[in-house]
Amino acid sequence: MNIFQNRAPSLNAPARDIFPVTPSDSTDFDTIAVALYVEVGGTLSFVTVAGQTRTVSVPDATLLPVGSMRVNATGTSASGIHGLSAS
Repeated sequence: MNIFQNRAPSLNAPARDIFPVTPSDSTDFDTIAVALYVEVGGTLSFVTVAGQTRTVSVPDATLLPVGSMRVNATGTSASGIHGLSAS
């Protein structure tokens, strides 16, 4: 039984999917990420859904709950990055 089948996507619910992120300085995600998960910490440069570029340092196994549309290659040393999708 799929409990998500008849539910509308929501920011108040668990992510519906997770996708691998390949950092790029020009290519946005196909789907906006409601959060980013980082397996191996380091510096993370990303573009928020507000269109702002932000750079943060994160430890291993970080869940960063911020809407994002891209992770930049330049300025990113973290790896094993995944986007969480609400749709």
